[in-house]
Amino acid sequence: MEFTTGGRLVVRITPEDQGKRVSVRHLAVSGERGEKFTDTVGVLTSWDAGVLSIVRRSGETVRVPEREMVAGKVIPAEPARRRGPAATFRQLALVSARAWQPVESEELGGWTLRAAGGFTRRANSVLPLGDPGMPLEEALAYAKAWYTARGLPTYVQTSTGAEGTQESLCVDLEKFGWVREVSAQLRIAALAPIGDLDADVSRVELSRSVGSGWLGRYQRTGTPGPHVRTVLESGPSTWFATVAGEEGAPPAAIGRCVVDGRWAGFMAVEVDPGRRRRGLATAVMTALARQALAEGASAAWLQVEADNEGARALYDAQGFATHHTYHHFRQP
Repeated sequence: MEFTTGGRLVVRITPEDQGKRVSVRHLAVSGERGEKFTDTVGVLTSWDAGVLSIVRRSGETVRVPEREMVAGKVIPAEPARRRGPAATFRQLALVSARAWQPVESEELGGWTLRAAGGFTRRANSVLPLGDPGMPLEEALAYAKAWYTARGLPTYVQTSTGAEGTQESLCVDLEKFGWVREVSAQLRIAALAPIGDLDADVSRVELSRSVGSGWLGRYQRTGTPGPHVRTVLESGPSTWFATVAGEEGAPPAAIGRCVVDGRWAGFMAVEVDPGRRRRGLATAVMTALARQALAEGASAAWLQVEADNEGARALYDAQGFATHHTYHHFRQP
C-alpha cells in the first residue's frame, strides 16, 4: 500500500475527512528492535482530542493516537452501485447509532446505555447488541438505576425482522411487563437513484451546523437546549439542508444527512404542512444524496415510523425497502 511521495511518508487526511474511508499507517510496536508499523483501513468516524477512531469493515473500532500516525490517505470511492445494498443487522445498528449519538454513554457488556437529557428515545435508551455479562433481570435493574440517576425513564431499543435481531429479548421484556411505545422501520436503498431524481435543488442550502432557523421547523424539540445541538451535529460527516420559507417564517423544508463510509443516513426530513406535495422533500433528499455521493457513499438508509403513511409512500417511490423494524420498550 503506497503512502509515499518522493520516498517520504505523507499524512494526507484531516478531521474534515470524517465519514470517508481511509487507510492509516501507525505505530504498532516500539522496543529494542526498533519501531514496527501496521495499516488500518476503514471509515474515519471521529478525530477528537488527538485520537482517530476508524471502524473496519468487520465493525471493529481501532483508535489511533494522532502522534503515532506516520501516513494516511483517503481511499478513492468506488463507483456508486445502483442496485439495492446488502447489509447485516449489526452493521446497520452501528451505523445508525453513530448517526445519532448521545451526550453520554456507558458500556454494560454488549449493551450501551445512552443518555442525552431526554431528547429522543434513540439517544436515551439501551442499545443491546450483545450479552450484558449478567442475568437479564440484573442488567435491566442496572439500567433502571442508571437512567433514574439522570432523571430519565428507562427505555430499551430492540429490533426484529432480520438475522441477528432480538426477537427473544422483545418476548422477555413483555414478560417482565415492559411496554412497547413505538415501532419504526429501518429502510435501505441504493443512493445513486436518489441523487439522479429530477428535483429542483436550486433553493436547497447545505450547512455543516444546525441553525436556529432549521430548528424552528424541526418538530422533535421545544426550546432547544445544548444537548439538542450536540445530538444533531454528531456523526462522522453531518449535513443540514434548508429550503427558506417566507420572510420571518421558519424554513419551508429541512433535512439532515450523515455520511459514514458507504452509508448515507437521512433524518429529520420535514416540510411546512401548507407546502407539502410540491416536491420539497424530494429536493431536500436529492441535494443531500448528491453531497453524500460526492463523499463516496453508495447506499442509503433511513428510519420511518410504521404509521407515517405519507413518508412511507415517499420512500417507497425512492426505492427504499424495509430491512428490519426496531422498537422502544419502556419500563412501566
